[in-house]
Amino acid sequence: MKTLIMKFAVFCSCALFAFSAPGFAQAQGGTTTEHGVSLQDIDRSVKPGDNFFEYSNGEWLKRTEIPPDRGSLSVFSLLNDIAVKRTSQMIEEIAKSNPAPSSGNRKIADLYHSYMDEAGIEAKGQSPIKPHLYEIAAIRSRKDLARVLGQGLRADVDPLNNTNFHTANPFGLWVAPDFSDSDHYTAYLLQGGIELPDREYYLSNSEHMQNLRKQYQAHVAAMLKLAGFSDSDARAQRIIELEHAIAEKHWSLAEDQDVHKANNPWKQSEFTVKAPGLEWKEFFRAAGLDKQVNFIVWQPSAIAGESALIASSPIETWKDLLSYHLIEQYGGTLPKAFADERFEFFGKTLFGTPQQTPRWQRAVNNVNFALGDEVGKAYAQRYFPPEAKAQVQTMVANIIAAFHKRIDALNWMTAATRAEAQAKLDALYVGIGYPETWEDYSGLEIKPDDIFGNLWRRNVFEYHRWVNRLGKTVDRHEWCMTPQTVNAVNLPLQNALNFPAAILAPPFFDPGAPYPYNYGAIGSIIGHEVSHTFDSEGSAFDAKGALRNWWTQADLDHFDGSTAKLVTQYDSYHPFPDLSLNGKQTLAENIADLGGLAAAYDAYRTALPSKPVPDQDGFTPDQQFFLGYGQSRRGKSRPAALRQQVMTDPHSPSEYRTDMVRNIDAWYQAFGVQLGEQLYLAPSDRVTIW
Repeated sequence: MKTLIMKFAVFCSCALFAFSAPGFAQAQGGTTTEHGVSLQDIDRSVKPGDNFFEYSNGEWLKRTEIPPDRGSLSVFSLLNDIAVKRTSQMIEEIAKSNPAPSSGNRKIADLYHSYMDEAGIEAKGQSPIKPHLYEIAAIRSRKDLARVLGQGLRADVDPLNNTNFHTANPFGLWVAPDFSDSDHYTAYLLQGGIELPDREYYLSNSEHMQNLRKQYQAHVAAMLKLAGFSDSDARAQRIIELEHAIAEKHWSLAEDQDVHKANNPWKQSEFTVKAPGLEWKEFFRAAGLDKQVNFIVWQPSAIAGESALIASSPIETWKDLLSYHLIEQYGGTLPKAFADERFEFFGKTLFGTPQQTPRWQRAVNNVNFALGDEVGKAYAQRYFPPEAKAQVQTMVANIIAAFHKRIDALNWMTAATRAEAQAKLDALYVGIGYPETWEDYSGLEIKPDDIFGNLWRRNVFEYHRWVNRLGKTVDRHEWCMTPQTVNAVNLPLQNALNFPAAILAPPFFDPGAPYPYNYGAIGSIIGHEVSHTFDSEGSAFDAKGALRNWWTQADLDHFDGSTAKLVTQYDSYHPFPDLSLNGKQTLAENIADLGGLAAAYDAYRTALPSKPVPDQDGFTPDQQFFLGYGQSRRGKSRPAALRQQVMTDPHSPSEYRTDMVRNIDAWYQAFGVQLGEQLYLAPSDRVTIW
């Protein structure tokens, strides 16, 4: 989800109202209950100790079909469907209300209408994109190329908050707190230039990837042909060859996530020496960054390699690549033939999705993408009452208290490191439901009949919004997500967490569910994000978000040894005969799953009322807790979608995230798991970090 659609990450709307969705209701002794463990989803033919994912969700997996417009299905996507439906209803109401000119609601209505105006889009044909293609075609020199590349730079990457390292532009800009001066925003420059999700799609010699590249080349040629380019097959081949050369320079995802490798301060004057090839002075001038003295270069060898390719590869090939990338990015705003061809490859072939989502849903996605906070104001007011916020805040406080106790109990951590860890927890900002301040879109022009122009202007508007922050004081309470986003996030440079309203709903958070279930479901997600504060990335940042080593060497050695065991554990999982998980790539998320689950369990035990909690349909409170965890992580993927996730996602697939229970002693006791069962680990092999 890299271009012109919302990014729905893998990990955050509470509802105190009637709610139903597939897999959310539970059968209980012939009746139906809306709260707690979903009995109808449990497969009692499977032993919990053999496959806890199938035990928790087996009946759901058997009866659930992935819709033809999806590559996968999960609790997250089901909640997203609900959020999209609610958002669509609000947008339609706004569109019919004839909002005041220039108001936020008018912008929402006009943007939605511009995407739904299929007849108008067909009538305009390629005319909206042609001026930009002409600008690329007019490139005659390396200086011209540098100017066009600078003008095309966008703030479209976010390596820490949204773990998004991908941009089809040759480089991506991220504006965030400085690694060394977390009180002020600085500019980060990241690698880019490829359209496929990751370098391995170009470099892997597996038969699957070789066939995929052939289909991709045919797709590139088809897009160029639709746009009226001659010799489209030859151009497509040259584009693929250049993307392949760029991919060879790229860092792997596992390398990208090493923040210590990423901390490379360069002055603007050093780029010509450290990354010769591109005319950097012209690039920065065209990008509006000529006054920016300092940058942090995330992948220096990749930036240098791409700069050399800009100098050595034929200008005509670069022009073809830039034209194709532009057409690809904005294909959804062009006539139907472009959108259909895009979906044919990126939907069907790459992701395994048989059918495109309805146009109204794509329209909603685009409104959320472009005007997310404007929509979020209405969403939060309508769907996240103060009572729900207060209940979640109580859970957050309990889970943070559990982390304090767990850190105090660590016998391997020195007093100096422990004091730093506790200070970081004390300073942690946790945003629940919606932000304290909203983004101002008054400077963004939206027209009711110009979808291409609307999204083009939005991307430029967003870019300048971020560039204008450079050097200014950091707002540590700023959100990076909208209330209608089904997600949650840890912001290490702000030492902050965001839990948007849309994830605070059943089955993650249900005000009517028993304590144990809620703590196993949303509690483990809250704990997951808190744990990110101390994972393989988060542990590198102090209480103010500065990149600083606050560990003693002995503590760091113990931490690294524990995380190495988790890497080995996840390396052993094989979703496909020819493809295993990459334990290093998924390490940060796996640490967060482990720490979050352990702390949520402690918090649930502490939060229990004085009187005993009753069993639910024969399940003890501890069993309810772990089933809350297992059932809230259910998911089902098509093979192509699962393969892409394994190769490009820092999160492990659903089944293997659920398997984290095998590291928790209380899970063995709750379900009587014994030696010889498939998930059984000897106590000495169970990983404990926090």
